Amino acid sequence: MTKARLRPAMLAIALAVLTVALLIGLLTGAADLAPGGVVRALLDRLPFVHLDSGLSPVEQNVLFELRLPRVLLGALVGGLLALAGAGYQGVFRNPLADPYLLGAGAGAGLGATLVIVYAPADPTVAVPLAAFAGAITGVAMAYTLGHTSGRAGGSATLVLAGVAVASFLTAVQTFVQQSKVEELQRIYAWLLGGLATADWHTLAMIAPYSLVSTVVLLAHGRLLDVLSVGDDEAASLGLAATRVRLIVLAAASLATASAVAVSGLIGFVGIIVPHVVRRLAGGSYRVVLPLSLLGGAVFLVLADVVARTALAPAELPLGVVTAFVGAPFFIGVLRTTRRVET
Repeated sequence: MTKARLRPAMLAIALAVLTVALLIGLLTGAADLAPGGVVRALLDRLPFVHLDSGLSPVEQNVLFELRLPRVLLGALVGGLLALAGAGYQGVFRNPLADPYLLGAGAGAGLGATLVIVYAPADPTVAVPLAAFAGAITGVAMAYTLGHTSGRAGGSATLVLAGVAVASFLTAVQTFVQQSKVEELQRIYAWLLGGLATADWHTLAMIAPYSLVSTVVLLAHGRLLDVLSVGDDEAASLGLAATRVRLIVLAAASLATASAVAVSGLIGFVGIIVPHVVRRLAGGSYRVVLPLSLLGGAVFLVLADVVARTALAPAELPLGVVTAFVGAPFFIGVLRTTRRVET
């Protein structure tokens, strides 16, 4: 395990697949853009490169103001959710752990609901901020409850605290929804997830948090490998297991909060992608974490393409698309896990 490394060939393949997925996302939409023109237009934005894309000003606006920020945001959100899911799974040593385990999703839903119901006008900026604050608050409540309940249950106590906090926050959210029934459509549109409001401002808003959480999680791959052999063995190697768990949980929660703040609640990404990566590339977290980051980006970009085209010109909620893929996959993982245990 300690010799496991991310091979250059694996990284090259993952980056190539991500590049193809990004191009598919950029070329998909109501406006028909020439593939060669899109590639030249993108290269023209590089320093010291000057190419004539052949795209009209309207087509360039479609590419750079609508499609490119949406595709990049989808890649960022998918990568963050998958990376956070892998981090949670490493901490809890459970392949079924997901980024919403400690109440981040419920907290984000409550924060967004409060702004949609009570904020004046169109709170396009306030909703992501409130969702981010709600997600962080939910995780903090779960951790505080789990910590004050004693250490006897360890990780299990923290999970139960997350379930309790999520149930409470969901109940509060339901109460708020019922007080303003006319806003239910907007609330459910956010809860089901989507990237329709993506723009450069949204990307810039979550970029710092995304960078910090990503760097921290990737830097802890080797330590998660050590944790996977057990706390006693980790302690014998001089590893402070509790401190590592706290740092990874904080970084994974920050990544989750950043993602849901701008996309709503998109499920299954944090379970599907790390599981597939383990099957294809092995179980070392020095491999699982970076490949989950890239694989999550690929998965959500392609899922967004399906969401945009399946019922065109209407658009499916992105969370519905991931659920169509994720629910059967989750059942398969459960069956596989059960056979292994028996």
